[in-house]
Amino acid sequence: MTKFMTFMTAIMIAMAAPPSAQAQEPLRLTLRDGVIEALPFALPAFQSEVAGSEQMAADISRVIAEDLNGTGLFRQIPASAFISTPAGFGAPIAFPDWRAINAQALVTGAVAVNGSQVTVKFRLYDVFSGAEMGEGLQFAGTTDGWRRMAHKVSDAVYSRITGEAGYFDSRVVYVAETGPKDDRAKRLAIMDYDGANVQYLTDSSAIVLAPRFSPTGDRVLYTSYESGFPRINVLDVATVGRQQLATADGEMAFSPRFSLDGRQVIYSLANGGNTDIYRTDLATGQSTRLTNTPAIETAPSFSPDGSQIVFESDRSGTQQLYVMGANGGEPQRISFGNGRYGTPVWSPRGDLIAFTKQEAGRFHIGVMRTDGTEERLLTSSFLDEGPTWAPNGRVIMFARETQGADGTTGLYSVDITGRNLRRVTTPQGGSDPSWGPLQR
Repeated sequence: MTKFMTFMTAIMIAMAAPPSAQAQEPLRLTLRDGVIEALPFALPAFQSEVAGSEQMAADISRVIAEDLNGTGLFRQIPASAFISTPAGFGAPIAFPDWRAINAQALVTGAVAVNGSQVTVKFRLYDVFSGAEMGEGLQFAGTTDGWRRMAHKVSDAVYSRITGEAGYFDSRVVYVAETGPKDDRAKRLAIMDYDGANVQYLTDSSAIVLAPRFSPTGDRVLYTSYESGFPRINVLDVATVGRQQLATADGEMAFSPRFSLDGRQVIYSLANGGNTDIYRTDLATGQSTRLTNTPAIETAPSFSPDGSQIVFESDRSGTQQLYVMGANGGEPQRISFGNGRYGTPVWSPRGDLIAFTKQEAGRFHIGVMRTDGTEERLLTSSFLDEGPTWAPNGRVIMFARETQGADGTTGLYSVDITGRNLRRVTTPQGGSDPSWGPLQR
């Protein structure tokens, strides 16, 4: 396992803005559906406060810029356009020079490396009001955790400008794939949200599918064919130790997800030709059957408050989406468009449900309100499937497969407005992503 930062502290740097600046309207990027003009920002390379910190400062500056540019909401102004740069981290800001190049936000920072320890501090300014946005922050940790500190700076900048929580200091678990399309080796992998720091959690000796993070990010559920039948395993991310959910001979368990408190698992269980949704308490092993029909019912996902479950079922004759109470009961169908719907997952905000849709030979990633209204499709390709939400509910990651015998798999992300479709770079092919929470 790659070493993560051993400790993280956030120290407030008290710096009061001038009274006249405080009276100005604060900079705010309002996020709405439709076309959004990217906000121009300037990010001079973070300064090195200790000899030998230059490369770390450059790397941290680069990652912050990549984070912000990658949202599609921000546009970095190139350094070649700068008229001046701050003389030091605490030096006065020549706001007219930044206004002249139309920068709306300015990010400054400094880095100090001492042995295996690194300190990163930053400030964010509203250029046109000439005011600092919030107070400066300082993060300290090990050099192994420098990318996390960069992501934390990005999260703070993103949050202060948009008013929404960030998502950069998070991880994704997925299925790493290698080999030809008809004989792919699959193993679980975990990575930073942007594809960096990939670690492998299992080998490729058995097929693994559908990994799902726990709400705290310390465990992963997944389906394994190690025994020849699909079984659900719970894997500890730190130790890679695992336990298996008990099932009877001949039963097949798959499509698991954690409950909001991480104490229970909902999943599909196939037995005697029936596939229904069950819930199991991880501490006691007690199972409860939540559906009981001849239909195939699978891919359950809890609402953020834990009161409801969305799932897919063919009880109406075609694959559609339904919502029921967390303890079962009569479900309500919510999908009524053309085509087939599957792999629903509730947004962390609770306002939307993402899904996979197959229609007219194409696959799409889409979102709808929790009552099925306002459906909109975000992507279209030969095969898009398996959406997963960023922790702030703003971005969706999914898997895409290209057509043909030599088709490849890969991970992509898209904004919930359908803008900013991007490939997430991974060492090999990838499928079944699950976005974890912000790290602590």
